[in-house]
Amino acid sequence: MSTVRVAVVGNLSLDLVDDGPPRPGGPPLYAGRALAALGVPALVCAKCAQRDRSRLLPALRALEVPIELREGKSTARYRFSYDGDRRRMEVRELGEPWRPDEVGRVVGAQWIHVGALFRGEFPEETLAALATQARVSFDGQGLVRPARTGPLVLEPEPEPSFLRHVSVLKLSEEEARALVGRLEERALSELGVPEVVVTLGSRGCIVVARRRLVHVPAELVADCDPTGAGDAFAASYIVERSRGMGPRRAAERATRLVHRLLASSR
Repeated sequence: MSTVRVAVVGNLSLDLVDDGPPRPGGPPLYAGRALAALGVPALVCAKCAQRDRSRLLPALRALEVPIELREGKSTARYRFSYDGDRRRMEVRELGEPWRPDEVGRVVGAQWIHVGALFRGEFPEETLAALATQARVSFDGQGLVRPARTGPLVLEPEPEPSFLRHVSVLKLSEEEARALVGRLEERALSELGVPEVVVTLGSRGCIVVARRRLVHVPAELVADCDPTGAGDAFAASYIVERSRGMGPRRAAERATRLVHRLLASSR
């Protein structure tokens, strides 16, 4: 895999959206769609239970992006409903945490996006193993989503020292407020991560780098399902960073790609 520029690591999931039937989901799938659209040398490293492979793998293989599969004892299951940008979510089942030996073969990438779904899914030793291989982007779900089933209530990680292994932290607005209380340059900078990107749904995103905050607007896409938009944004962002784009420019290009993906899915 010496030609890999960007890799995505995470658990696949089975999602119920607005009372529809279970459908494939999870960061590897949604981030993988962005990687496929961008056409960069990439790798998707995903995990699920053996019993669910027949339902999940066709969607992943349809991306025509190289994939590596890990076998877990469980598959993440979620139920979503939307009211505009607001999402209600219930955790039906948690995926399995990742061990350091499961990420040791994700080699050759310049950047690796860790699509965490809950706290403890990627322990510090696993993040450290990834950080020895590449620059790491981390989904803030892994900071504020407790490892339990039931209605999702965000609870910030009490000791986020493992963020020292992370180069980019991607948060939703709700996650950022749960973690630091406010969308301010100083509060987000004090997380100690070189780059923090907060997605704001239809209002775009903010980027904090070198203790400077900038807002990147987005065009509104009406009547679309936004599930996975954050994963697609995160993958797009690190692709542009791997191409040498600065944080603001990378966020602008990632925002445009997500807009295009959402518009095409209507």
